[in-house]
Amino acid sequence: MTLEQLNALDREAAEQVFLRCCGSTRWARQMAAHRPFRDAPVMALHAERLSRELEAADWLEAFAAHPRIGESHRAGGAGESGPDWSAREQAGMGAATDAVRERLAAANREYEARFGFLYIVSATGKTASEMLDIAECRLTHSPDEELRIAADEQLKITRHRLAKLLA
Repeated sequence: MTLEQLNALDREAAEQVFLRCCGSTRWARQMAAHRPFRDAPVMALHAERLSRELEAADWLEAFAAHPRIGESHRAGGAGESGPDWSAREQAGMGAATDAVRERLAAANREYEARFGFLYIVSATGKTASEMLDIAECRLTHSPDEELRIAADEQLKITRHRLAKLLA
C-alpha cells in the first residue's frame, strides 16, 4: 500500500488498516482522523504521539489482538494482523527446541496470571531463547512497571508494522 492509497481510504477502511498495526480501536480511529499524512515520517510521529496518549484499557485492547509468543495466530480480535505478520515477527520460534517452547508456554501462562494480559515483546529478530529470557526477567517487575514496558514493546511493534504497511 502506498501512502497515497492509505490517505485516500474512507475513514472506516483506514481504521481497519491501522488496527492491523495496533489493536487499539482508539488509536486506529485517531490515526484515521489525522490523515492525510504528508509522508511516512509524519505518520510515524503521529503514531508515536497518539500512542503516548493511550490509557491502560487501550493498551490492554491492543495487547489482546496479539497471539501468544510461540503461537502463530490468535483467533478473532479487531486488530488481528493476520498470521503472516505475526508468524514473520516470531520467526525466531522456528528453531526453538521443545524444551524452550515448553518453558516459553509456561512463562506465558505465569505472565498472564501475574499481570492479567499477554506477554508482549517486539519479537522481530529475536530467537526463542531470547524471548524466553526477556519473559523471565519481566516476571520480576511490578504490574505498573510491566504495563509501561509492554506498552513500549507494543509501540515498537506498531512502528515496525507501519513501515511494513507502506513497504
